[in-house]
Amino acid sequence: MLASSGESDFVKIAVIVESIEAWRGGAETSTLELAELLAGRGHDVHVVTSSRRPSTPVLTIHHLPVSHPLRPLRTGAFLRKAAAFVRAHEFDIVHSIAPLPGADVYQPRGGSLRETLERNVALRATPGRRLFKRATSALNLKYRELLRLERQACGAGGPIIAAVSNYVAEQFRRYYGIGPPRVRVIFNGVRSEPAPPRQREDDRRSLREQYAIGADTLVLLCVAHNFRLKGVPRVIDALARLAARELRDVRAIIIGRDDPVPVQRQAERLGVANRLIFVGSSPRVAAYLHAADVCVHPTYYDPCSRVVLEALAQGVPTITTRQNGAAEIIHDGGSGYVLDSADDVAGLTERIARLADPVARAAMAAEAALLAPRVRMSRHVEELEALFGELRDNRRSTEA
Repeated sequence: MLASSGESDFVKIAVIVESIEAWRGGAETSTLELAELLAGRGHDVHVVTSSRRPSTPVLTIHHLPVSHPLRPLRTGAFLRKAAAFVRAHEFDIVHSIAPLPGADVYQPRGGSLRETLERNVALRATPGRRLFKRATSALNLKYRELLRLERQACGAGGPIIAAVSNYVAEQFRRYYGIGPPRVRVIFNGVRSEPAPPRQREDDRRSLREQYAIGADTLVLLCVAHNFRLKGVPRVIDALARLAARELRDVRAIIIGRDDPVPVQRQAERLGVANRLIFVGSSPRVAAYLHAADVCVHPTYYDPCSRVVLEALAQGVPTITTRQNGAAEIIHDGGSGYVLDSADDVAGLTERIARLADPVARAAMAAEAALLAPRVRMSRHVEELEALFGELRDNRRSTEA
């Protein structure tokens, strides 16, 4: 519970998040999870959002409709409404996922906006395309408005920055010149407990039967809503290289709502289309992790990937990159592998080939499973709660 100065430990918390539609991605899912866990610990939690969603027994949801004529400026319009809302109501703590300058805590679950741009620019294959992407982003109204708000939030007197990884903390040091104690690393977490052995066995058997995958086939799992950014084309390149090395008993399951046609064409061109299974969006990621042998996430950018944390919690060896904050808890060569870059297809191929050895894979899975306590959302929420208590007590000391 929050540190107390003689009064109730329970506080009234506003969580500011533009969207709480979990299908949009990990940031929305994580925000709902932390809000529910805070409420479960006795706090009065109010979610302020533009999503039209009813309140629940544990969360009070305030819908702020936004109808700006220019769609790119709707986020800025929502934040102005949210700022007015929190000024008109009494909250002990205002915790914002978006750059709300008047918040107590700003938790940029997508990382710094400037780093997001840089990593998207890095995706472009040629200098000309990178220059074009940078120029069009500079003209993008939504990006310009959010960048203005983030600069304002990072200015003197702004909120504490709760970074979900050291990678994100480093972004704010590099771009805005701020660090501890203003920037606090509260490493990301997921609501994913290790499943009982019987459930794991049942999921593994049923899903492999569903997709006609052999019991001994090496199954790679990729979970991504943006295939290009998360490195799915690099996984297909690696499958082709594995086939050239006569390692053919490998299948890759791709979960995500992105358009599969471009990567299917790539796979057909490389002769590995029969080794890919596209699932689309699925609420059963945990079951697919039980069916898989390796989680492969060679991302170009991820502040702290949920799927990597979920995989580790389930004892699934994981391959990712240094451009993913979740890589910080992976013992390279122990609980998984960390590549220097998503473009290191040779390195990705070699790591997958090593994990084709069931003995090596079992040893890595056992070490990955030991990380489960470190990646729990309950631990993340407890650390946030301690920060909230510190801020509340500092405010009381100032007012005394």
